[in-house]
Amino acid sequence: MPWVDRLTLGLTAAVLLASLGHAQTAPGTPLSGPYVSLGAGVSVQQDIIRDPSASPGPLHPKWWQFDPGAAADFSLGWGFGNGLRLDFEAPFVANKVRGVAGYAGPRRAGGVEMKYGGMVNLMYDFHLGLPVTPYVGIGAGGIELAHDHFNSSTPGFIYPEPPGRQIVGDFAYQGIVGLSYDLAFVPGLAMTAEYRFLGLLDPQPGFHTTDYNAAGDVLASNNARYSNDFDHTVMVGLRYSLFQPRPPVASPAAAPVVPEVPAASPTRTYLVFFDWDRADLTDRARQIIAEAATASAQVETTQIEVNGYTDLSGSAAYNKRLSIRRAESVAAELVRDGVSDDEIVMKGFGESHPLVPTAPGVREPQNRRVEVILQ
Repeated sequence: MPWVDRLTLGLTAAVLLASLGHAQTAPGTPLSGPYVSLGAGVSVQQDIIRDPSASPGPLHPKWWQFDPGAAADFSLGWGFGNGLRLDFEAPFVANKVRGVAGYAGPRRAGGVEMKYGGMVNLMYDFHLGLPVTPYVGIGAGGIELAHDHFNSSTPGFIYPEPPGRQIVGDFAYQGIVGLSYDLAFVPGLAMTAEYRFLGLLDPQPGFHTTDYNAAGDVLASNNARYSNDFDHTVMVGLRYSLFQPRPPVASPAAAPVVPEVPAASPTRTYLVFFDWDRADLTDRARQIIAEAATASAQVETTQIEVNGYTDLSGSAAYNKRLSIRRAESVAAELVRDGVSDDEIVMKGFGESHPLVPTAPGVREPQNRRVEVILQ
């Protein structure tokens, strides 16, 4: 089956899997909608073996060896809102020939191997409530394999040198393991770090080779085939999720105190707001807590409720712990301001009871709060 047909089958299978996954539900804050990504890093090319049956003279294999090289990729993708992603990648890898082994005597070698083409990757993000998001992926596609001035020689004797650059197409597959980290200062932007294993189908298509002697006379021409072309890359990059909701311009920490004084109960409520995924107090938050501590001493307060909440981004389990940490920060500040620890009842409600109803995954500043209720 030609590699183009295999690529078509791979594309169809990947789209089918992603469509099935779209109906599932996954925890956390998965990507939803289009995204773009760029990456760059280092490539380590394993030795490739030239088929001995394609070599003139004695039947022995040659191992072409490579220096570490450069790798880069550009991807366009789509997140299905449940952890699954499908992306279309344009990779590029280049490694310089370091030497050739498998001959009885010493050999010099040169040239560059390059790979570029198109891959379709099916990815899955694991949203575990951690600062980073692990992900894995598999991919398939078509790669153009270029041998640029491959040559090996023995001084004063026969040396083969394919003319210029030769390019053949081949079916490729890959596995991906990575981590992403959201950059809070730009909504939708994340830093990525990943390892990729890229392999080409064995045996690969043939390259034409011509053997010359030291005088430049043609001695032999044939078709050389290579096997086991494996590449390992480590890359860092940036991924940007398009059309993400942006937070309000005004800082939620600077919001005024919102008193609630129901007619049936002499209670007062103070709201303390937090930055996304943070539990530390701002100067404005400490000022509000100080006002609550002063008010508790001026009125007949029998109990002070300190209730922590989060927005709907992140997993429910992580948000529960985060809401408790926020409540603990406020309670500790109240004690520093003179409130007795015995008067404080502290609870964390996670992402339940939002002030502003939103869809899952939305980072709503008004929902990242602690309510201090004087009763």
